[in-house]
Amino acid sequence: MMVILLIIAGRLVLVQGLDVGNMAQAAENQRKVVQTLPAVRGKIVDVKGKVLAESIIRYNITVSQINFAQYPEFKRVDIDPKTGEGLIDPATGQWKVETFTSDEGIEQLAQLLKLPFDDVKKSVTGDKVHNFVAMDVSPQVEQQVAALRVPGIYSEVVTKRVYPMGAVGGPIVGFLDKQGKALAGIEQTMDAKLTGKDGSRTYQAGKNGIIIPTAPVRTVPAVDGETVKLTIDQDIQFYAQQAAQQQKEQYKAQWVSITVVEAKTGKAVAIADSDSYDPNNVAASDPSNIGSRSISSVVEPGSTSKIMTASALVQEGLATPLSEYLVPPTLTIDGQNFSDSFTHGTEKRTLSGIITDSMNTGTVMAGSKLTPKQRFDYMRKFGVGEKTGIALPGESPGILADWQNWDGRQQYTVLFGQGVAQTPLQTTMIFQTIANNGVRLKPAIIDSFTHADGTVETVPQAPGVKVISPETAKDARDMLEGVVTMTDYKVVDIPGYRTGGKTGTSEAPADNGVGFDGYTTSFIGMAPMDDPRYVVGITVQRPQGNVYGITQGYTFNQVMGQVLRSNDVPPSTTPPVKLPKFYK
Repeated sequence: MMVILLIIAGRLVLVQGLDVGNMAQAAENQRKVVQTLPAVRGKIVDVKGKVLAESIIRYNITVSQINFAQYPEFKRVDIDPKTGEGLIDPATGQWKVETFTSDEGIEQLAQLLKLPFDDVKKSVTGDKVHNFVAMDVSPQVEQQVAALRVPGIYSEVVTKRVYPMGAVGGPIVGFLDKQGKALAGIEQTMDAKLTGKDGSRTYQAGKNGIIIPTAPVRTVPAVDGETVKLTIDQDIQFYAQQAAQQQKEQYKAQWVSITVVEAKTGKAVAIADSDSYDPNNVAASDPSNIGSRSISSVVEPGSTSKIMTASALVQEGLATPLSEYLVPPTLTIDGQNFSDSFTHGTEKRTLSGIITDSMNTGTVMAGSKLTPKQRFDYMRKFGVGEKTGIALPGESPGILADWQNWDGRQQYTVLFGQGVAQTPLQTTMIFQTIANNGVRLKPAIIDSFTHADGTVETVPQAPGVKVISPETAKDARDMLEGVVTMTDYKVVDIPGYRTGGKTGTSEAPADNGVGFDGYTTSFIGMAPMDDPRYVVGITVQRPQGNVYGITQGYTFNQVMGQVLRSNDVPPSTTPPVKLPKFYK
């Protein structure tokens, strides 16, 4: 018996005297429960701060009726609201503890949840392991409920992503799946910024899962995600989407894209697609409309590319806007025949006149002075065949074959926008380059980030690429203005503002990859021409009817007019340029 007692005594000395800290820590670790406090996903807002996407954190208050029934009376430590730690009574040196009856706990719950006492009592009474007391309560109320420490009362977080503007900018904003994974748009590309850092709430609980009321609670607050501010103007975006949808329905087209960018900054003001989907209800949309066609669909640009050819000629010193060309009704070169969309005889045309009336024959005549490599190099400088780098997923680089692989016809068709494919945004950025005195900018869609502490991080403008000189860009703008001043195409004329632009028509490749099926029509323009501020690009895929009777001029007029007025752009103060189409 003495031996046994000595062994027990030795063990007690070891445990209580020498290893007391480790044993206590082990016991505490067994009781410790860590509850995740989810961070709120950051907002996506437009350039004026209008919310396009936000997360709402809500909680469901639940109860274990079995656990609740075990505590007709419970104790609660007074908590310091700033630290979350229990308060010490200076007189006793012990925790400040209050005792409550279960009915008093129910009454406190009812007051916080703004529910009748009888309803709460019914919810907590019974033999269920899990039952709901209240649904969809705010984080503030949930924290107050947790501070009550009523035995058997728990909470579960519910996060909901909502898109207040619905389909306005849907393909730009993107969406989350049911598991919270970002699948499209800014939600996907800026996921790391939007996702915050979860916090935690650590407490001690008994074997039955009940919080030990006298144990302290340690809270590590969550750090919410950053707010992503876009360059998109929600009002212009809405207007452009309405215009795109109207064009689609008017011409029974497959789709329509309208892009609006600031000429001097490259900032995207609107990237609008017809049939834009609502991120609140993605399942109701055709899957083909999930991405933005403005950056993912490639089409032959057609005659809008002629301004690139003219710019290259002027830049290389091979022509001026008034250079003279004797243009025949049809042109045969290297065995390839070229004609125009209108019938004419042999005409004495200036380079500006060729661009104004969109002559394939004259463009090939003039452009032939450029070597094939020069043609390729200038197209590459203007951004053809490579992604713009805009912060949206699914962007296509377009199609531009190496000049050494061009066949006998393609080496000439690229001069007027065939045998090459671009996204609507790429084509718009070509005109941005001309509007911006020859400097091509990376299109921007992110304006700034607002961190959880309120500090704002502005995204700097990416450096531009000089493609042509300011003088060449001015000559190109003068030729684009001639499309308005020297033709009957007055529909793009906006009262008070000088405007310019270029139409484009090309064949649309068939979906099966064999031959062509329909047309692609477009108009890209800028204003005001004396100091270009904005560029608007409109692309219509497979419109029905007489292709030469289809125009995007009216839509350009309406969208550009809205942009100029909304941004208080001063009217033009100089007379429009009128370069002659013919020479004597």
